[in-house]
Amino acid sequence: MSRLEAKKPSFCRSEPLTSERVRATLSVLKGIVTSCYGPAGRLKQLHNGLGGSVCTTSQSAALLANLPVTHPILKILTTSVQNHVSCFSDGGLFTAILCCNLVENVQRLGLTPTTVIKLNKQLLSLCTSYLKSEACGCRIPVNFSSTQILLCLVRSILTSKPACMLTTKEIDHISTLILRAFLLIIPENAQDHIILGKSIIVPLKRQRVIDSTVLPGILIEISEVQLMKILPIKKSDSFKVALFCVSLSGDLSDTGEGNVVVSYGVSLENAVLDQLLNLGRQLVSDHVDLVLCQKVIHPSLKQFLRTHHVIAVDRVGVAVMEPLSKVTGTRPIGSLDSISPSSYGSVKDLCTAKFGFKHFFHIIPNEATVCSLLLCNRNDTAWDELKLTCQTALHALQLTIKEPCVLLGGGCTETHLAAYIRHKTRSEPEGILRDDGCTQTELQLITEAFCSALESLAGSLEHDGGEVLTDGKYGHFWSVQADSPSVVNWPDVLSRCGCGLYSSQEELSWSFLRSARPPFVPQTCLPCEATDSAGNLTLDCFTAKLSGLQVAVETANLILDLSYVIEDKN
Repeated sequence: MSRLEAKKPSFCRSEPLTSERVRATLSVLKGIVTSCYGPAGRLKQLHNGLGGSVCTTSQSAALLANLPVTHPILKILTTSVQNHVSCFSDGGLFTAILCCNLVENVQRLGLTPTTVIKLNKQLLSLCTSYLKSEACGCRIPVNFSSTQILLCLVRSILTSKPACMLTTKEIDHISTLILRAFLLIIPENAQDHIILGKSIIVPLKRQRVIDSTVLPGILIEISEVQLMKILPIKKSDSFKVALFCVSLSGDLSDTGEGNVVVSYGVSLENAVLDQLLNLGRQLVSDHVDLVLCQKVIHPSLKQFLRTHHVIAVDRVGVAVMEPLSKVTGTRPIGSLDSISPSSYGSVKDLCTAKFGFKHFFHIIPNEATVCSLLLCNRNDTAWDELKLTCQTALHALQLTIKEPCVLLGGGCTETHLAAYIRHKTRSEPEGILRDDGCTQTELQLITEAFCSALESLAGSLEHDGGEVLTDGKYGHFWSVQADSPSVVNWPDVLSRCGCGLYSSQEELSWSFLRSARPPFVPQTCLPCEATDSAGNLTLDCFTAKLSGLQVAVETANLILDLSYVIEDKN
């Protein structure tokens, strides 16, 4: 009998944020995510000391999924960020850094958590109201009759992921493909309620990025042997399709939803094979041209179908079953019984294609709301990062349909928002405080902590020791190289602001981002000509960034409100 151990008491800690160990751990996490932020962010390599795969990334989705976190407070933070990323794909690092900054800044003030949380909520409400208003100076409406803004958004997302290892030419090429893939999944007869199609990313590793392409329909990888058995494909105006989600291998452990009736003394294998051949005869009599199977088709059934000029493709996999059903208009068949005529579908055309060293079976639908993005990159690590980035960009474009606007990127939204909040809390403190029972002094302290957190977040984009500035007219972010002389005429060393909207040749005054300066009213309501004339803006997804801002503040409030951490050590 094994020896029983006495149950250990739970470990209880009060005021967890006062612990130096907790603060140091939070600071380490902040350093990790901050160093990954932006186009010049440093890559992180994560691997298990016992072996296994190695992940090289600067993206929050991959970073947090592979980063072991044990402390309860860090788990709250990382789980909040991961939940945000699972819903919006983008803005994970933004959310994590801002949350860490808020917790760190507020701890120095010595105010009660209740006061901090009340005022944080008020400032968050002020931010969201401003960002959603027509007067917002860092929001650009999206005109879907032009692709310029959408292309800038995709290019900004690709540029911010250095582990993709793309050149400028490659970024432009992939950006165009992503936008084309997005446009292909929008139905032509879309009304007020749009049901988008699906973009399938098809891997083609160890090939040139510039060889990537996008095609309407679905590409199914097949072997050269399978290809020889399929060819030639007869010409037709339409091809009738049957799609099976059940195995057609004759394996008795997977007969689907149907029953196999076997007489006494008859071989089970032969009975199942007879039923498969009967199924094949029905497919032939129903004039089916293409049979697609998620799993395996028995060689005898394949041979029977081939003899009757029916194309059979198996092992298509579960990942493409839903798109195949959408493209062909079929209902996946889940049994070996008689097939209902309503289960069949059709496609416009069938053909084969070769890209790199792979052969594909190309299914071209009648209406192209599903497309295949054939994605190439030089190695497995860069391809994995590029795939994740393309998924993020496609999701950002889809979110833009729901909220047709984008935010200025490159740190400009954060510094502009900080300038707006400082001005608003100084000029209209009564409207913010209302009946919260907080004083104006407390409001100014929390405002400075909140705005400093935003500005520090913008400053995280600079990784090479350069200076970061803000202008006194628009409140935008400007960066100076580390080797610039100490006393300079700023227009001589500055080019454009972080988002690329404004030039240093305008009559502007600059100050260091973290220096003391009087509040000012940043210019609001972007002029149309300013956005129309700028050809290469750095932009952020509006929905993802707004949600990230809310998650960061709410998570910081939750962490600041913790009084006890109770851990069960058993």
